[in-house]
Amino acid sequence: MANRVPEEVIEKIRSSTDIVDVVGEYVQLTKRGRNWFGLCPFHGESTPSFSVTSDKQIFHCFGCGAGGNVITFIMDIENYTFHEALAKLGERTGIEVSTPAEHDGALSVSSEHQRLVAMHEFAAEMYHHILLHTEEGQAALDYLTQRGFSQEMIEAGKIGWSLDEWGSMSSTLLKKGYTEEELESSGLGIKRERGDGFFDRFRGRIMFPITNESGKTIAFSGRILGSSKEEAKYLNSPETPVFQKSQVLYNLHNARGAIRKDRQIVLFEGFMDVIAASRAGVGNGLATMGTSLTAQHIRQMKRFAQNIVLCFDGDDAGWDAAKRAAIALSEENFKVEVAVLPNGLDPDDFIRQEGEEAFREQVIGKPHAFIAFAMMHARRHKSFQYENDLLQYIQEVLQLLAGRSNPVERDLYIKQLAAETGLSEEAILQHYRKLENKSIRQAQARPERETDAAPAPRKKQAAVTSLHRAERLLLSRAIAEGRQLERISEYHGEHGMPFVTDSFQALYVKLLGFYEEWDKVDFHQFLETVEDPELRKLVMETALAEHDPEHADEEILDCLHHLKKHRVEMEIKEKIQQSKEAEKQHDIKRALTLAQEVIALRKSL
Repeated sequence: MANRVPEEVIEKIRSSTDIVDVVGEYVQLTKRGRNWFGLCPFHGESTPSFSVTSDKQIFHCFGCGAGGNVITFIMDIENYTFHEALAKLGERTGIEVSTPAEHDGALSVSSEHQRLVAMHEFAAEMYHHILLHTEEGQAALDYLTQRGFSQEMIEAGKIGWSLDEWGSMSSTLLKKGYTEEELESSGLGIKRERGDGFFDRFRGRIMFPITNESGKTIAFSGRILGSSKEEAKYLNSPETPVFQKSQVLYNLHNARGAIRKDRQIVLFEGFMDVIAASRAGVGNGLATMGTSLTAQHIRQMKRFAQNIVLCFDGDDAGWDAAKRAAIALSEENFKVEVAVLPNGLDPDDFIRQEGEEAFREQVIGKPHAFIAFAMMHARRHKSFQYENDLLQYIQEVLQLLAGRSNPVERDLYIKQLAAETGLSEEAILQHYRKLENKSIRQAQARPERETDAAPAPRKKQAAVTSLHRAERLLLSRAIAEGRQLERISEYHGEHGMPFVTDSFQALYVKLLGFYEEWDKVDFHQFLETVEDPELRKLVMETALAEHDPEHADEEILDCLHHLKKHRVEMEIKEKIQQSKEAEKQHDIKRALTLAQEVIALRKSL
């Protein structure tokens, strides 16, 4: 997307913005020597390893590897597209950034998304106005007030009311110039099966906007007044090009600051739980949108905090969901705790019965460790008078302990199991060790099969480090000088892809395309075209690599030779393995051919 904004505009914004000022709005920085240091906003740490260099206008974390310039910093910290980050920085410097469609004269996918977001933003404003300023919205406003919503909360959340009319919103959006295709795609209008026209999806409901990380409305959840057997209490927007439930975390835009301050996320089951918790002073709450926790949700949360407190409903379904979420999060190395609600209550019910302070201090403030909660979960609906229940309880707890606990935790929970069940600690420990050994064997099974012919672990690690160093240095030369990229691409034409690992191959291909579009390489310009944060880390690592300016040709030849040698060694290992398999199958002819190929490859080294 970078090429859709004139490069002179991008450069003007880049050069007019001091990265120290921008980063300083998100990170508390302290100057040490020529650089500024602070706690990295992209991973949890107690010792500052996050550095900002003013003269080079770059940032780099020596802990997690994050790095880039002022534009990519905004992209990463706000989860913005390149264009959104550029527009945000343009506002600071008074430089207007036009939309991508203004450059290519066509409606791009991005601008289609922008129009859908604009539709939802307009709808949110209209619903909000109806609630606050019309007679039709008064009953809903009274209901919200009775439920504890203050005027400030209603305005901050842009809560609204949809008229109890069939086509009010649809006709208004069409009059504003949106097409029927856009209306249907947005999910705000539904095409009639018989006859022409549309009717509104949301009618006679309190409207709660769902926003993206940028704070823009992308969907709604509508609640009926009172209760009805004919209608669902809540009606959510369908999935659209701008709203995918598996990727959206409710309240992330508002909670981001509190999460970074507390270094903790409180995860709820539903968005109304987040709202109730927010009223009680819990500002770091998030929720999924009616789905189980997904890999995309987990990746999003990992960017902001490693500590998570789960606060799900206190009924059986809530306990089961909390256990599933806790296991998924612990497998991704989060520190997981569970805030338990009593008597089947949800957060809103608890706050109403026990008060806001009790919720903050006794529930959220005193969560249970994951394993402790798992033990509570395993005990539910079991009677230790029955042998099957007793054995099942022990098995469930020990399976969770295996591979997820340190020795202190293990001993603590085994003592607790012994006290609860009346069995000896030795018997429980013996069973635990069997489960742990089984877990270790299963974890090691695949790597063992893949590395039968591999060298010892110490040598293997050294080889990987050496390989990474060669690829990093080669890419560094390619970025620094177009002449060197030409030499590398000539080698590519004669001998195949010069890089070995997928990540460096991806960056090399991207760099080739970049050179085709631009006459010269600007490091900042290239960095901004790399959308994947992990690849950007590699670009920064590459940019920071030291190399001898007087011996570029020798360095490149040495790197190419090293990478070629690595590929040949990998090919030798593969053929040796194939030869062994051929011998097992008594295919002597094929085994001999492969052995001869191995000899030829070794001679080429």
